[in-house]
Order: sequence, then structure tokens, then C-alpha cells
Amino acid sequence: MKIVSACLSGVHCRYDCQAKTRVDVADMVKRGEAIPVCPEQLGGLTTPRPPAERIGDKVLTNGGADVTAEYQRGAEEALQIAKLCCATEALLKSKSPMCGVGKIYDGTFSGNTKPGDGVFAELLKKHGIKVTEID
Repeated sequence: MKIVSACLSGVHCRYDCQAKTRVDVADMVKRGEAIPVCPEQLGGLTTPRPPAERIGDKVLTNGGADVTAEYQRGAEEALQIAKLCCATEALLKSKSPMCGVGKIYDGTFSGNTKPGDGVFAELLKKHGIKVTEID
């Protein structure tokens, strides 16, 4: 079983109320091969919500609000779902402060990236779940 970023499966849960639908990911969900999760929503954040970027161990919105606790809570809840469905792999949205794998936005809200993982991607790796990014 796989966990996937809900926005990749067609759920309009991104900060801007958009989805980043990938037909192949949506088809995996339809076939019962993957479970969609949105860790930001699981952490209690609303949709829409201000854009946020990871700066060190903190996650801040473009207005300076600290949403680190919500990101951590959402990552933990999504991890619990992954464990419950015995997920061995996750397909996550690239560059996100929650789901980015290998590179994330750099915290300047300029569209630039830096090496690093999102909060959820980092947590999954710590728990031995293979993580792959999808644009």
C-alpha cells in the first residue's frame, strides 16, 4: 500500500484551494492501491490558508505566523494513517514544506528552493517508509 499527497489525487486541499492532479496517482487511489492524505489539514490548518515555507526546524507563513505545531501534528497523524494501512511507500508533492523530498522552498517566498525535506517526508523516512517526490 502507498500513501499519496491528497492534492496529487485530485483533492483541492493545497493552501490555494487547488489540486495538482496526476491521473496516474488518482487512478492508484481509485484502484485501492493508495490512500490520499493531506497532513496540513490533518494538523488543523484550513483550506485556503496562507502559504508557508520551512525555515530550519520551523514552518512560517508568508505573514510570519509560526505553524510549526500544526505541521508536526499533521505529519504525526498522517504517519499514523500510513502505519494503519501498512504503507511501505509514499508519493509526495515536490517542494512542499510538508511533503517535499530532497528540495523544498527556501523560506524567502521567492520560488527558490534549497536542499531539504518537508516535515512529513522527513518523518516518513525516519520510520523506514520509502518516499518519492512527484511534481
